[in-house]
Amino acid sequence: MQQQSLINKRVVIVGGGIVGLATAWRLLQRFPDCHLTLLEKESQVAAHQTGRNSGVIHSGIYYKPGSLKAINCRAGLKQMFEFCAEHGVPHDQCGKVIVAVDESEVPALDRIYERGQANGVDCTPITRDQLHEIEPYASGVKALFVRDTGIVNFRRVAEKLAELITAAEGEIQLGRRAVSLRRNGAETLLQTDQDALPADLVINCGGLHCDRVAKRLGRKPHSKIIPFRGEYYELAPDAPRFCRNLIYPVPDPNFPFLGVHFTRMIEGGVECGPNAV
Repeated sequence: MQQQSLINKRVVIVGGGIVGLATAWRLLQRFPDCHLTLLEKESQVAAHQTGRNSGVIHSGIYYKPGSLKAINCRAGLKQMFEFCAEHGVPHDQCGKVIVAVDESEVPALDRIYERGQANGVDCTPITRDQLHEIEPYASGVKALFVRDTGIVNFRRVAEKLAELITAAEGEIQLGRRAVSLRRNGAETLLQTDQDALPADLVINCGGLHCDRVAKRLGRKPHSKIIPFRGEYYELAPDAPRFCRNLIYPVPDPNFPFLGVHFTRMIEGGVECGPNAV
């Protein structure tokens, strides 16, 4: 994208989750003279995945070294901590433990450590006694202490981004759904369920709906999103004392998830999960 390309251009972003909001904020930083409108079909931002996750700021320890996941996770970790510190969003770089409960899980734990080292993650193998000092109620034969990991309420992050966008004269329109994209002579119009918006550039940040949004806007995506839902338990009021910060298992290679883990929330309480539906 050339530095001059969006000056005085009309940009419409579809989707008010953290990806759409962060995209809008960055564009307004780079091109303050563009006319930016963000559409969100719900009555508030962060109504879907952004506001319904475990709140963990991940370190990138699991990802293949050199992969885009690893690179983006490491860069995003740093930027998220910096953003929260600069804008007063409550967060905590509390760290987590990944626990091998028996000797059969130690080789996989060692491989995670090797990946963490290759990705530049601040992590250390710890003994059973050291694990007990960090998490007194966790039991295992060996563990990793990952210092980079943190927690935040991503809904609060999204709400702060929305404030910054509005302060930079971007427009956020809630309760508006993108319906189609059409041409009117030389002009491109984004049709919503209320009216049509002229647009020089439309950016699809529809999250788990982005393949459907792309189809509505006349594109044929090469991939289809198969969504799943993770469900969590919240520990009873007298139980959070059993978990100081974050406790993770060694992932089971037979399942494409990190396993059931315990997560301290930034605003109090501990969640246990997820499953996958």
